[in-house]
Amino acid sequence: METKERSGLGRPRSIDRNKVLDAAEAVVARTGPAGLTIDAVAKEAGITKGGVQYCFGSKDGLLKAMLERWTAGFDAEVARIAAKQPGPLAMVRAYVEANRHTDEKDASRSAAMLATLIQSPDQLADTRAWYRRYLTAIDPSSPEGRNARLAFLASEGLFFLHSFQFVQMTEAEWQEIFEDIMRLLPDSPA
Repeated sequence: METKERSGLGRPRSIDRNKVLDAAEAVVARTGPAGLTIDAVAKEAGITKGGVQYCFGSKDGLLKAMLERWTAGFDAEVARIAAKQPGPLAMVRAYVEANRHTDEKDASRSAAMLATLIQSPDQLADTRAWYRRYLTAIDPSSPEGRNARLAFLASEGLFFLHSFQFVQMTEAEWQEIFEDIMRLLPDSPA
């Protein structure tokens, strides 16, 4: 979606919100959460501070848009993978697979962004609601459901340990652990 910002001559010019969000992610990746300011994003995007504020209203609006774009992208990837898999646990298998195939760039971007987002109570509430939506889709009333919940949480824990670089591992170790996690899910080829 593009919004309009007036140039010095009163002529509107388009501002691509996605490019501004890309700029915000680049600022966070380069400077960390503390560096995310409207001014820094404006400079990175090559627009005025007013242009950023016009698109998002405030820093909280920018954070909300960053979170929405990130979760929508991940949700779309999970849905794409789940559509190819049969069974009631397709969503959990797809979620684990999406985490498994996250590359280094996405992992570090996600870690930096999440570190930024949890500084805002509103964004933390949105993130909790997003996780709750996934977790409530898992029925823990059976051993399979409890294993699915465990697989979900294990994959997310591994993703965060790796993304925040608390644990370093080779690609072979990463894949081996995800194979173990997938074994928790019935009908999962490991």
